[in-house]
Amino acid sequence: MCRIYGYFNAVASPNEMKRVGALQRHGGPDRTGLSRAPGWGLGSNRLAVIDLDGGIQPYEIEGRISAVFNGEIYNHDALRDRLRKRGHRFADRCDGAIIPALYEEYGEKFTDHLDGMYAIALLDLRERPKLLLVTDHMGMKPLYYRWDAVDRSLRFSSEIPALLGFEGLGTGVWGPGLDAYLASKTPFGEQTMFQEIKVLPAATTLRCTLGEAPEVLHRPHATAQVPDDADRAAELVRDTLRTEVGRLLVADVPVAVITSGGLDSSLVTALAAERGPVHSFNIAYRGTWPFEERHFARQAAEHAHAVYHQVELDPATLPDLVEDVVWHLGQPNADPITVSTYALFAAVREAGFKVALTGDAADEVFGGYARMHAAHESAPAGPWYERYLDALAVVPAARRHSLYTDDYRLLVQDVPPIPAAALDRLRHGEGTVLKRITDFELAHRLPAYHLRRVDHLSMAHSVESRLPFCQPSVTSLGRALPDRLRIGGGKVKRTLYGAAAGLVPDAVHQRVKQPFTLPVTAMLAPGSPLWEMARDTLATGRLRPAGRLDPHAVDALFRTQELRPDDTTALTIWALMTYEVWQDQFQGSAGLVGAGAAS
Repeated sequence: MCRIYGYFNAVASPNEMKRVGALQRHGGPDRTGLSRAPGWGLGSNRLAVIDLDGGIQPYEIEGRISAVFNGEIYNHDALRDRLRKRGHRFADRCDGAIIPALYEEYGEKFTDHLDGMYAIALLDLRERPKLLLVTDHMGMKPLYYRWDAVDRSLRFSSEIPALLGFEGLGTGVWGPGLDAYLASKTPFGEQTMFQEIKVLPAATTLRCTLGEAPEVLHRPHATAQVPDDADRAAELVRDTLRTEVGRLLVADVPVAVITSGGLDSSLVTALAAERGPVHSFNIAYRGTWPFEERHFARQAAEHAHAVYHQVELDPATLPDLVEDVVWHLGQPNADPITVSTYALFAAVREAGFKVALTGDAADEVFGGYARMHAAHESAPAGPWYERYLDALAVVPAARRHSLYTDDYRLLVQDVPPIPAAALDRLRHGEGTVLKRITDFELAHRLPAYHLRRVDHLSMAHSVESRLPFCQPSVTSLGRALPDRLRIGGGKVKRTLYGAAAGLVPDAVHQRVKQPFTLPVTAMLAPGSPLWEMARDTLATGRLRPAGRLDPHAVDALFRTQELRPDDTTALTIWALMTYEVWQDQFQGSAGLVGAGAAS
């Protein structure tokens, strides 16, 4: 696991590259690797997980192919054996060491042979030089880049603040970004909140040949067949998850599990514990708050005979944590769970663990959200599309625009807050409504909203998060399930519940699903540190210069939250506060800019 960065057909001084690497060293504190030549440079920060003394990057085939790599390749031993039989030699057993040889054998189709999570930058210096940027099938390992069409140069890194360390890279706001953010809690698609910065989608190869514009190539997702019988389907999912959890536990450092108290993480905890003693981590909040889940997490850990670690977050520390979280994410994410995630992984690392398995992505893969259920149930008889989009948003569309100034409302009126092509496939694409929603969530919401959050906030503390539900063998099964084995009879995630039967406590298996997040509605109360921070951050004098938010509308939110607190109002205040913190950190008092080109 590493952080990677570099440039192609450009110039960067050694100090510039050191600065970029230093800005994301928290994600790879064990070793820095760097290689430069006229026109290009590749760098990495290593978090040693496999072969602790090896893993010197860039990985190279002398003078021909160089690569830097972030992630884990779970089938690297099998690939190394195959490549050795073809005459290749390796200096160590680090998983990324096989990448140049694999590319030399299979060319750009080398990704067809990789099983894991990864972001790769590979430089091919044979014949006409080219740079490949590659992401895994789910987008578990982000990769941000900036292409300059004038001088045909490309710069990239694993994190946005590090990318901004390159000289001459502007921090201008993408004009419609605030509207996109409030419509989906973080921007979907390739466009980030920065006008000049894009994020590479999942399952994508960006090919940049010297002197030419980049070509973006999308790879198909894996397919599978599942039994039409509910019991057999559940058994297949259980066996597949058991295998994948076992594979993801392999490391040369201690591995922990995250147990939220819900079905998904409890199942991962149970399957991990089958392989031997395991340490389980849960986060809760000091005091008495709604939606308390620690007792479910403890039951799940005890049922699995795991060593249980209870992490307590003091709500008084939230203001300081918010600023750290926004910095590491590089752009705002409206879910208060970001703060919980950041604090939780800090505790995991402090306890001596470099790797942690999580239950993320199960809801997207197996159909676990209430919005999926509502759309699936209502689609045959009436409208579902607008209600589904409102369920994704911080605040419903009808209320969102009332928060804006007239100028900003005019700026965004003709710009879809979610990429238009994605919305068209969601509404009019092939397959059932549930299948289209699943495809949309896996392609857009999951990587943008969940996977980047988990990656950035775990790696902020030098912890590698591994996600069994994102493994291709698991996601292909989830995609292949017929609707009735995903949602039906008033139940969600039917096959996954069947797979978990007997493995998790009855109290966890039978409980009503609830979101794992910070109880912000209760915590955002007059006189609390969080209230004071929000009031200060969203003060009229600070909002006016930017020209996006109407200060009177924002004040009305505070009055409502004070007199009649509700979840939507509280989340809106939180989201706007987070946006303004991001604005202060990266743009200062930047005002309105043009709409620009949306992805």
